[in-house]
Amino acid sequence: MSRIRHIRGSRLATAGIAASAAALMAATLSPTADAAARPTRATAIKNAASALVEHAASLGLTSAHNTTVRDVVVDKDGTQHVRYDRTYHQLPVLGGDFVVHLAPDGTYRSASRATKSPVSLSTVTPRLSAPKAADLAANALRAANLGETLRKLTAKPELVVDALHGAPKLAWRTNAVAQDSHGNPLARTVLTDAATGAQIDAWDSIETATGDGQSLYGGKVPLETTLSGSTYQLTDPTRGNTYTGDAANKTDLCVLGICLSRAPSTVFTDADNHWGTGTTTDRATAAVDAQYGTNTTWDYYKNVHGRSGIAGDGKGSYNRVHYGSNYNNAFWDDTCFCMTYGDGDGTTLGPLVALDVAGHEMSHGVTSKTAGLTYSGESGGLNEATSDVFGTLVEWYANNSSDPGDYLIGEKIVRSGFGRPALRFMDKPSKDGNSADCWTSSLGDLDVHYSSGVANHFAYLLAEGSGAKTLNGVSYNSPTCDGSTVTGIGRDKVGKIWYRALTVYMTSSTNYAGARAATLNAAKDLYGAGSPEYAAVAAAWSAVAVR
Repeated sequence: MSRIRHIRGSRLATAGIAASAAALMAATLSPTADAAARPTRATAIKNAASALVEHAASLGLTSAHNTTVRDVVVDKDGTQHVRYDRTYHQLPVLGGDFVVHLAPDGTYRSASRATKSPVSLSTVTPRLSAPKAADLAANALRAANLGETLRKLTAKPELVVDALHGAPKLAWRTNAVAQDSHGNPLARTVLTDAATGAQIDAWDSIETATGDGQSLYGGKVPLETTLSGSTYQLTDPTRGNTYTGDAANKTDLCVLGICLSRAPSTVFTDADNHWGTGTTTDRATAAVDAQYGTNTTWDYYKNVHGRSGIAGDGKGSYNRVHYGSNYNNAFWDDTCFCMTYGDGDGTTLGPLVALDVAGHEMSHGVTSKTAGLTYSGESGGLNEATSDVFGTLVEWYANNSSDPGDYLIGEKIVRSGFGRPALRFMDKPSKDGNSADCWTSSLGDLDVHYSSGVANHFAYLLAEGSGAKTLNGVSYNSPTCDGSTVTGIGRDKVGKIWYRALTVYMTSSTNYAGARAATLNAAKDLYGAGSPEYAAVAAAWSAVAVR
């Protein structure tokens, strides 16, 4: 899935650093002028801009680099964390992202960098042509979808600097998109060495929960709507004007990685403000579940983590239901800032509009706007696990008796043809036949939906502990990889620790070792270095062989 970020930032100029630093410091309101005042986002950005100039060398920044702000976190005590992306000679740097950490008074403390290698190239002129890179990416998409008849296949290359895979090198990042025989979208991003033509990496561009789907039955749920004349619209003015529309079983038309037209998303309307019938014969029923899932996910992030909307800017997203034909998928797409749901094929999966699916997919959007975990290798597994963890926590947060909280992923959407009662199992991920329970050096070679198992296992152990137990009528028996016994600290603390790690310490290249460090830092910030919570985080990671 391609991503477009609208971000503001500062252009770094190393010439005249001393003068620039003085000017920036003079322009910045002193954070100690009012000790009781919590620094604003703008103040944090100004303080970080000063730090960029003063610490350019240690951050690996030169006059060839530009920086843009991706996200800002200001703690209750005034500590500031400003996340940056960077370019090199105006080319995006994959793995060039970093987080500047500032004290409450605005002084520089440290930085978390995705890569510490100097980003400097002898040339930014590729030997491999853009058309050749496009051909290679198109072939990669064909190879990844053997047996599918691909239609409307296009590929759009973009020149980048790859600092994620060893020494920085010039590369083509190509988004190859097509449609299958039903008109459903297929997409793959291929990273190609711009000098040799060798494939560096490739990953699915539409982030999915592996064809996940959910039941339409969440019981009777409250909905905030908008009255327009004498007709109600399924638009929620209390949550950023989030709305749900009918895709009419159409698909997007995308060329060269750019969607020229999208499947219609005509907002649902109703005469009496009573929506759906709880059956698939009424098209509004799926819309009710989608809107409810969006609302609950919004409330979870706002009420638990203080985040207003997926991007943290108070703006709502929108939903499209009834997308494609027999489409066994649901996905979040940054380019439309929208959530899309298929109806499933009815044999393996039902309509994919259930609560934990919404929480899972929309959490991909949160990850994109924060850590930006690359969707391949170990970081890709952590990306998927982040969505599984928060999708699960959204389900528990809802406290809906028709869909009780559990540690099963997609248990409501599977049908008899699927062959097991859920997509994934957090207490023992290997029960799905593919996922890993324990970390090994080859974990990054697995599909991201399977390498995510280690982090899912960690999150379950940290929340509930090891051994046999029954929760909400579901039996669990979570083992450990080292034979240890782990005592859980509860779901709420797990969510707070993982959210802080994601938004403050993780970067695009974070692997499992980095996730351990990030969550320990988060636990230390929230509960103290000598706290039981800090010790539990360490014990849970060790229990899944991440040391």
